[in-house]
Amino acid sequence: MTRRFDHPPTPEEIEAIARAQLQALPEPFASHLRHVVLQVDELADEELLAELGIDHPLDLTGVYEGIPIGERSVETSGTLPDRIRLFRRAILDEWVEEGEELEHLVRHILIHEAGHHFGFSDDDMHALEEQA
Repeated sequence: MTRRFDHPPTPEEIEAIARAQLQALPEPFASHLRHVVLQVDELADEELLAELGIDHPLDLTGVYEGIPIGERSVETSGTLPDRIRLFRRAILDEWVEEGEELEHLVRHILIHEAGHHFGFSDDDMHALEEQA
């Protein structure tokens, strides 16, 4: 569903779009992502940008933080839950620049970050996005 906005979407609106996109993913992906924390922040913090080697906060629309499924072991128990962070201002900047539907853009970013949870390649993520 395409939404019309007469104001910039709030973090809550972006989160609602992202949650709807998560629920639309095919199984078994959707069930594996139920325990991943979804968080919408305004911008990435300086520490994260430095860690990723990114110069400007508007260049990062999302990030997966956690241990990919294929790399888990008994030694990783007790770690923080996996998390996907979306960065509202960077998403809005790309949305305005690219002119695509906000839902499509959020789905693209979300699937890319969720793909890291599964240890997917970029080709695998593109195939998943086609199915969603």
